[in-house]
Amino acid sequence: MKKFAIALSMLATLSTPALAAGDAEAGKTKAIICSACHGVDGNSMIDMYPKIAGQQETYLKKQLTELRQAAHTGGKEGRNDPMMSPMAAALSDQDIEDLAAYFSSQKLAMSEVKDVPELGEQLYKGGDAVRGVTACIACHGPSGKGSEAAGFPAIAGQHANYIKIQLNKFHDTSRNNDLNGMMQDVAKKLTSEDIEALSKYISSIK
Repeated sequence: MKKFAIALSMLATLSTPALAAGDAEAGKTKAIICSACHGVDGNSMIDMYPKIAGQQETYLKKQLTELRQAAHTGGKEGRNDPMMSPMAAALSDQDIEDLAAYFSSQKLAMSEVKDVPELGEQLYKGGDAVRGVTACIACHGPSGKGSEAAGFPAIAGQHANYIKIQLNKFHDTSRNNDLNGMMQDVAKKLTSEDIEALSKYISSIK
């Protein structure tokens, strides 16, 4: 909770580096190489890879920049991913701007999820005060759209399996590019049952 409060207080001072505006049409052409995993329009058909259609442009730029950074530093900085870091290694700043502009302009295809555990909705909306688990709604909002200004991504309709994979990575700190360690703080308090339930609930949000 302390890190959550500190991170929110920092938002007023956050700034974005000045780069040329992204060109969605140019991004569409460049996105061909991304289509094998993420789909032509960013709606991945493979549930271990994220849907990035309609994702916030600033969030997409942050992830691509940090994936590239990890590739250039041997995983010491940024977001290290065995598949995506090598893919991002050769991207220029303009490539990142264009890809983010293209994928953010696409429409997200919602997931159909059955048998959503009640626990998932409970944790998402109310957290668990006893264990110090912050409710997901605090950052990602009631409809899972997140906040672009705050850097919190849209997660509604995402593949449940992808969400589960990322929560587990935050849990074991193998992913650590979250703002002020907020996601790690939350995820480390979650059980495998919590993560399973939350993943399904988030995927079911329309």
